[in-house]
Amino acid sequence: MAKPEQKIDTLQSVELGDGVEILLRVAGPFARAMALVIDYLIILGLLFVIGIVTTMLAIGSNGNIAAGVMLISLFLMSWGYFAFFEGGKKAATPGKRALGIRVVDGSGNRANRGQVLVRNILRYIDMLPGVPSGSMGIFIGGYGAGLMTCFLSKKFQRLGDLVANTVVVYDKPVQHLSATLPPALEAVAPPIALTREEQAAIAAFRERAGLWSEARRIELANHASAVTGESDRKGMTKLLGMADWLTEGR
Repeated sequence: MAKPEQKIDTLQSVELGDGVEILLRVAGPFARAMALVIDYLIILGLLFVIGIVTTMLAIGSNGNIAAGVMLISLFLMSWGYFAFFEGGKKAATPGKRALGIRVVDGSGNRANRGQVLVRNILRYIDMLPGVPSGSMGIFIGGYGAGLMTCFLSKKFQRLGDLVANTVVVYDKPVQHLSATLPPALEAVAPPIALTREEQAAIAAFRERAGLWSEARRIELANHASAVTGESDRKGMTKLLGMADWLTEGR
């Protein structure tokens, strides 16, 4: 049977530390490229304004001071613009916000400033091939390396994302992935007397099982093998049967 075609921008399943699976819509290369174009236009606009101001200040004064201010501005824009905005509350540059995307940790949580700094330091490797611009004092890159890495990564991560463990996703509420539960055995009474806490834990397992991957459900059910007398998938389904018996008040 042929596998269904996958779209460039698609939902990705991410498992959190407690086993709960969530869905993140990962942003593809096109959306990220459009955001980058907007950001570069903003940077060029800011540099143009700064250039006019420094030119006016240079009139009748030392031109070296104006040149120094311009070089500092170029440095800050090149290294600080993306790190400043992506490390902020919105986790996105103005360009990314315009496209409705943001930077998050690989687990779907907010990326810390260290991760943001790493992904942006490595931006200059992702920009290869490129050429230095002596007149502007900046590196002009074609992002060929970053684009190639994006297409080779399931989550469209460029090299900086892979090293920093970050992902660019669409800025929408996280969707919890509700997994299909296997059919439970016929409601079965526990073979031993259970405390109130143990009964509550088994009932909670049944309530939350749909949010976990099957591997996580089996892993947790194996901890109750002394009660179920089974392991792996059989133990999981028997534990679900016990949960049904408990919740039905038998």
